Amino acid sequence: MTEYPTSQEGPQPAVASGGGTDELGHGKAPIAAAEAVRTHADFPRPRGTTGEGSGHGPADTGPAAARSRDGEAARNAGRRGPQTDGVPAGPSGAEAAVRAVVDAAPGTGVGAAGAGSGSGPGHGPGEVGVARREGDRLRFVGAATRRIARGIDLDEIVLGLCRATVPTFSDAILVYLRDPLPVGDERPVGPVVLRLRRTDRLRPIDDLTDAAEGAGAAGGPGELDFSQLPLVGPQGDLPAAELCEIRPGGALAEVLRGVRPVFGSAAGAKDALPELLGADHPVPRGQRAILAPLRGRRRVIGAAVFLRTPDRDAFEQNDLLVAAQLATHTALGIDKAVLYGREAYIADELQRTMLPDGLPQPTGVRLASRYLPAAETARVGGDWYDAIPLPGSRVALVVGDVMGHSMTSAAIMGQLRTTAQTLAQLDLPPAEVLHHLDEQAQRLGSDRMATCLYAVYDPVSHRITIANAGHPPPVLLHLGGRAEVLRVPPGAPIGVGGVDFEAVELDAPAGATLLLYTDGLVESRLRDVWTGIEQLRERLAATAQLTGLDHPPPLEALCDDVLDMLGPGDRDDDIALLAARFEGIAPSDVAYWFLDPEETAPGRARRFARRALTRWGLEELSDSLELLVSEVVTNAVRYAERPVTLRLLRTDVLRCEVGDDSPQLPRQRRARETDEGGRGLFLVNRLARRWGATRLSSGKVVWFELPLPGPHERR
Repeated sequence: MTEYPTSQEGPQPAVASGGGTDELGHGKAPIAAAEAVRTHADFPRPRGTTGEGSGHGPADTGPAAARSRDGEAARNAGRRGPQTDGVPAGPSGAEAAVRAVVDAAPGTGVGAAGAGSGSGPGHGPGEVGVARREGDRLRFVGAATRRIARGIDLDEIVLGLCRATVPTFSDAILVYLRDPLPVGDERPVGPVVLRLRRTDRLRPIDDLTDAAEGAGAAGGPGELDFSQLPLVGPQGDLPAAELCEIRPGGALAEVLRGVRPVFGSAAGAKDALPELLGADHPVPRGQRAILAPLRGRRRVIGAAVFLRTPDRDAFEQNDLLVAAQLATHTALGIDKAVLYGREAYIADELQRTMLPDGLPQPTGVRLASRYLPAAETARVGGDWYDAIPLPGSRVALVVGDVMGHSMTSAAIMGQLRTTAQTLAQLDLPPAEVLHHLDEQAQRLGSDRMATCLYAVYDPVSHRITIANAGHPPPVLLHLGGRAEVLRVPPGAPIGVGGVDFEAVELDAPAGATLLLYTDGLVESRLRDVWTGIEQLRERLAATAQLTGLDHPPPLEALCDDVLDMLGPGDRDDDIALLAARFEGIAPSDVAYWFLDPEETAPGRARRFARRALTRWGLEELSDSLELLVSEVVTNAVRYAERPVTLRLLRTDVLRCEVGDDSPQLPRQRRARETDEGGRGLFLVNRLARRWGATRLSSGKVVWFELPLPGPHERR
């Protein structure tokens, strides 16, 4: 039995196989060994030359020479000293394990080994050499399978197989996988197709051509047997077929159904290899190719082809055992990688759908956000953030954290976020929103705990109302560079039940930046939460000093700079970050009136609107605005019992808001030719750029927007 030579001096004479196992490839599991598989650069392969340490000529192939080489190998083994875990001791585990393979076979064949060990009990060194070569084989299998198992995704596993086998076991390898790869119990639909996933080879075509010329010279001058070369192209690649459709009942289908590796010269593989690699590509002669099916837990998921060059010993019977071990570990690893990839995809999609695709850009405030999972292996969590536009150009800012970072936490987070959005559209006060969230969390389960901070910013009044449910307090960065931690009532977490939530109203000056975050940003195993909050405050102040006292730092860069404060060991939890830059709406850009619900209200509304447009220099919009205001106010007066509100806002658009105490929302409908009414909302829909209606706790608000004329547009 020969070992796996990583370097050969020249073509070896044909010898009889000494393998003792059957062709089906059954064998014992590999023993533990050092992780000692080296890449191409670590395996220099000497050319076929003579001299000290090179290959042996015909005079060196007899029994005496074999015994001499086996004795030298035994002495080398004795000089290596003790071993640990089956790995030869040396400068490094990888180099020593590979040297065990290289040193044991400088030109020896399986016949020579048999001659040295089978002559009788007096030939002890030969028996030592055979045992050592068996150990080298098992150590290689152990190291190769561990390298394959080290990968966690599909590409790492396939790369591990290629790097583990080339050049130690084969000179080239081609790995085909099903396209698409089945996941779990999925049954394939349509024909089974194999796609070339990766190839690897030992050395470029020039060296292989020289070796082939040396081999061809023995058969006749100028003859070159290209059929004995592996499938290596002019650029050193392996130009095999990219796709292969498996024909039912074909030779390739039968080999894959058999599961066990076979030689390329076997009866079924002679037709299977051309079907897999392509009919135009030559197949190596003899036992220089092994076709190994890759079978996962339920089905065959691909195939691997191992190739050897003519200047190296052909594969032996026991090499089928090695190929079977490598194929089994690779297929099971690919199965796990596919399942892990599917779970990671589901987790990513779940987290992506639970968080907003993008933040709105309401009038008077600029927003930016970040989300970081706790780790790549835990991509989902319970942290979330949200920004919800409210009537009156206001915006609700929400950040929350459900306990844990699992699929369950993400599902609960999604339900709470949806509930918060629904409650926000009802325009409930922040404390009422947290109260209803607390009730919802109790309905979801007794152990559904979460923290949440809910704030409503009004750009007209430059005020912000904040209610807290056990969440870390926000930090406000003023325009002058001063950063302060806002004093808000801490409150109890959501899900406790039976507690009241308090709200506090604070100033929100123009140019200030409010930072909402989850505890993963400020708390870790290395620091408590209040130490982290103080570090965050200092970091914001330092960043503001760098940009100048008169200019606030860019919002996106500020978020990145805040995340840069995280050091090694600071990522114990996922992080949600929401930053809001208050710009506000100047009082000169706001006009507000109260109208009694009487018949003269529409006329008064038209006059008020005309005066506001004249003051703003927007007389061009007078006709459109008066018509739409008249229609909306008329509908409001018809159902209102208390005064109707009319407000005009001049920002990048002209926005009109009409509020009344009736909760019934208007609906657009198509009026018949004989109807006297029903055309008001039709006109609003045709003339306004956008319009809508929002139900409030005290009634409703109907709003519409008109684009400003060219010179008044704000980019």
